[in-house]
Amino acid sequence: MESLVMRPEFWRNRRVLLTGHTGFKGTWLSLWLQQMRAQVRGLALDPPSSPACFDLVAAARGMEDLRGDIRDPGFVTAAMSDFQPEIVIHMAAQSLVRPSYADPVATYAINVMGTAHVLEAARGCASVRAIVVVTSDKCYENREWDRGYREDDAMGGYDPYSSSKACAELVTAAYLRSFFNPERYADHRVGLASARAGNVIGGGDWAVDRLIPDAMRAFASQRELVVRFPEAIRPWQHVLEPLGGYLRLAQGLYEAGPPCAGAWNFGPDAEAERPVRYLAEQITGLWGDGAAWCAKPDSNAPHEAHYLTLDASKARDGLGWHPKLNLDNALALTVAWYKAFSRGQDMHEFTLAQIAAYANTTEPAMHLA
Repeated sequence: MESLVMRPEFWRNRRVLLTGHTGFKGTWLSLWLQQMRAQVRGLALDPPSSPACFDLVAAARGMEDLRGDIRDPGFVTAAMSDFQPEIVIHMAAQSLVRPSYADPVATYAINVMGTAHVLEAARGCASVRAIVVVTSDKCYENREWDRGYREDDAMGGYDPYSSSKACAELVTAAYLRSFFNPERYADHRVGLASARAGNVIGGGDWAVDRLIPDAMRAFASQRELVVRFPEAIRPWQHVLEPLGGYLRLAQGLYEAGPPCAGAWNFGPDAEAERPVRYLAEQITGLWGDGAAWCAKPDSNAPHEAHYLTLDASKARDGLGWHPKLNLDNALALTVAWYKAFSRGQDMHEFTLAQIAAYANTTEPAMHLA
């Protein structure tokens, strides 16, 4: 398959059902789809944080904002059949490790059965041509390898959240083989794929126990940022990087079908695989105004992987996707968003401007010094 070229005109008037649209990543994707003039129906619970990116950027302004729970199969089926989408992007999830320890059953119900409900509803909807199920880099059985995990590595998960994402991958793979098999594409005409990414950063994330939101809250109130695992290494990337991958993948599923089916990793270049310490130092410098951080390991904190990275060579070779931003660029864009918010700027226009600037950037990521 030749590398795909993502075309904004492909999305004009395309009917897209997006689950999880009120979340951090879902909000950014909602605005990007709106900017390309897609017809978007969002399906999600109320925003998971206060303040909420979805509200701050007025994302509901240009889409159908439908509130509901993917644990309710009847609701999902009705929302799907009533809208008749051409493309389904499933992002709704319980997306944090710590809450999965507090309520593992809810985590499995949302991330596993919720995924099954979305896929089953799509299976019964004749208009659907492409489905992208978004999971996480934490779906892999983490063996602390010094290489990036590849799409054919074993699923696993130490904690309930990670395990639930591995289970969601297994559900997706079963639906792919059983109902949307690429070898029988002529019979069903549906392309199904899963997308794995993690540790995204960007403006508007207010979740608890995430480095950037914790930092922005601390700096805004002139407190010191406390870092629990300063030496943990993660594949950091700006939120627009994997979202661009999801859009490219969805377009490929719609236009080409079988070559794009299956699992795909979307991760940054090796230069962006940095310890938490590096990010803490960079964002305190970018924020200025006396911002500071300190390391205070928490012996009672739940287990967290020390080293976890992805090998995204399949997406680079098969989809023509590549990171556009290096880590310093990504951090600068992120801090700029929060500074604009603190100044009272119009965050709808500011966020759209960041999306447009990213979409118009063609150069691959620069190497970090």
